[in-house]
Amino acid sequence: MKSDFEESYKVLEFKEFGDDKGNLVVAEGSGFDIPFDIRRVFYIYGSERDIKRGLHANRYTKFVLINVSGSSKVLIDNGKKREVVVLDKPRMGLYLGPMVWKEMYDFSPDSVLLCLASEHYIESEYIRDYDEFIKEING
Repeated sequence: MKSDFEESYKVLEFKEFGDDKGNLVVAEGSGFDIPFDIRRVFYIYGSERDIKRGLHANRYTKFVLINVSGSSKVLIDNGKKREVVVLDKPRMGLYLGPMVWKEMYDFSPDSVLLCLASEHYIESEYIRDYDEFIKEING
């Protein structure tokens, strides 16, 4: 049986095809490789190593993060446990469910962090204060 923390995130491995022409990674939405319909796509690049991005939780949006170039780290916090995942392979994704505090940091100079979201941007579902996040988690 999986814990609540294990349900709140999962490392994904996408199919990779390669030959003498290069490599191709496939990540299909709608439950194939990405466990949701993709409604928003954005990416982060040009962040210095000591910059932290994210610093929020979402009440119902799910995400998959993929470092398509370079590397970065993601701190995941469900209010009870924290874990750091290193994203350093373009065929690797990180699924984040709702109500997970996330902080992305330690970006390599060539980092491009692709973010796939299950919902369009809705400011009111973001929790940007960690103490408020903890209050909501604890009911």
